[in-house]
Amino acid sequence: MEQTPPRGGPEDHSDTSEQSSSTNDRSSNGTNAPPPTSANQSRRRGSRGGQGRAKPAAEGASSASKNPEELPEPMREGRLGSPEAREEALVKKPQIGDTMPVPNVPPPGPANDPSEEAQGSPSSNRSGQKRRRKSGGQKGQQQKKQDTESANGKGASSGSSSKGRSSSRRRRRGGELSAEARDQRRGRERNGKPIGRYFMCVQVREGITQVAVLEGRNLIEHYVSRPADDVSQIHGNIYLGRVQNVLPGMEAAFVDIATPKNAVLYRGDVQYDSEDIESDGNDPRIEQILKNRQTILCQVTKNPIGAKGARLTQEVSLPGRFVVLIPNSTTYGISKRLPDQVRRRLRSILDKVKPEGHGLIVRTAAEHATEAELTADMRMLLEQWDRIEAQAKGLKKPALLHREPELAVRVIREEFNADYRGVVIDDRRLYEEVREYVAAFNPELADRVEYYDAEAEGLALFERHHVHEQVHKALDRKVWLPSGGSLIIEHTEALSVIDVNTGKNVGTSNLEETVFSNNLEAAEEIAKQLRLRDIGGIIVIDFIDMEVKANRAKVIETFRDALARDKTRTQVFDISELGLVEMTRKRIGEGLLTEFSDQCPNCTGRGVVVDHSLLD
Repeated sequence: MEQTPPRGGPEDHSDTSEQSSSTNDRSSNGTNAPPPTSANQSRRRGSRGGQGRAKPAAEGASSASKNPEELPEPMREGRLGSPEAREEALVKKPQIGDTMPVPNVPPPGPANDPSEEAQGSPSSNRSGQKRRRKSGGQKGQQQKKQDTESANGKGASSGSSSKGRSSSRRRRRGGELSAEARDQRRGRERNGKPIGRYFMCVQVREGITQVAVLEGRNLIEHYVSRPADDVSQIHGNIYLGRVQNVLPGMEAAFVDIATPKNAVLYRGDVQYDSEDIESDGNDPRIEQILKNRQTILCQVTKNPIGAKGARLTQEVSLPGRFVVLIPNSTTYGISKRLPDQVRRRLRSILDKVKPEGHGLIVRTAAEHATEAELTADMRMLLEQWDRIEAQAKGLKKPALLHREPELAVRVIREEFNADYRGVVIDDRRLYEEVREYVAAFNPELADRVEYYDAEAEGLALFERHHVHEQVHKALDRKVWLPSGGSLIIEHTEALSVIDVNTGKNVGTSNLEETVFSNNLEAAEEIAKQLRLRDIGGIIVIDFIDMEVKANRAKVIETFRDALARDKTRTQVFDISELGLVEMTRKRIGEGLLTEFSDQCPNCTGRGVVVDHSLLD
């Protein structure tokens, strides 16, 4: 789900930043060559210096041929060089509403029957055309009967209760789907059991809810939510705020949103009516738009981190299952991740149902959605916005107007699709809520949501699926590689540092081959650890030095390919002469380590205790 993002700044919500910019092309590996190292700067082979290394030549096509809309937005953490370098470093990945990368295999569901394609759509069959009888004996006749009943809007049901549930679902979904679309939504099955690449576990304990996403048996994402998250986990919430202080020198304003820390609103995130602003130029300054004690409607785009308050925007967005509503905006887009024919179909629907005065973005999840489903989703969001506006008009002090759903519902809304073989929840109340939500928008997958009774099973949910042991490893500073090498991950105030070591990996042939294979393993593992630990901001990776230029290019290509599976936006620059890789990853939260740790009261997070008695 990416036109340009609806909100400025690098911290935009990943799920509401997609419009019409292309995301299908990978960023190239070529960048401007770094300045050559002098003789006295070179270091011996094996010490990461790169003595005698061939200097990389400048590569890449002219920047004039690049699409300027794909350039990353300026990052706040530091300087990132020229626009050409930023474009080369940008790792293309999913956009608004994209939940997982596009699979290399065709979408699940039965292949199209050539005889069906030759005979046209089901509507033409209803108008008098005869369909070729499918082979398969009684099974084929039953399928034909089901298709006919579906086309007539009757549906197959046994008993009045089943018929009632079926009609209720149709009303909630807003329309019926073809048999092929239902099969695609239902996903693949084997021996009557759903199969998929991903699996989700939701464990609820008193005071904490944890969501684990597994790929096969490997933990790839872990989310933590606590009741106190109305203070620290407020991403996506909408507030009525009051401007406390406008800072022209910082081009920002501090806003009271009824949280312990004032939030910050930058000039690029301010919305205004030009007729209400008295300005000599075309671009008014922030002090001309906002005044102290002024009340504004705003949405959180970045959680408070450390001593920093939350980041705000005035361009509010309300995400639904199939569309994202952007009130009082002209934004209009469809996910570039969808095939062209699907985009054309959705474009024709949007032209008819787009609300006047509001923007709308169609998400990747709407690939098989009907016009009635899109309309129902849009109307639900419009009613939600009307309630928010009405509540804001009746308030005169900062207050919370709209809270995002709790963590499990929010993650399932963004992630759950046919690629998941199941969602298991060990809390009855949350299970009922999630199952009802999935049944309303995608009933074909409702049977994949299951309740896990820990008492009956005799084992906790996370222990059953080996999540606990993987979380323990993710909290360690040292990560072992399959060949015996290791990673050391450290965090500082300004950035995170990852050091790659050969460790027990002594290789078999020569030093270059040993180092190259070790760095390839490290590139894959680092991408996984960044996603699992939710490490954001500026990241510096110290790969072991390689003499061969092609090896360095292969390592950085492998690293970018691995990062492309991460839905969080990243920028990666080529390996420098010192064997360092500089990159940035969008930072929304404080990371996995912070969720499970507190600052040491003795060293206050420094890691050492200074003996001041020696200074007396």
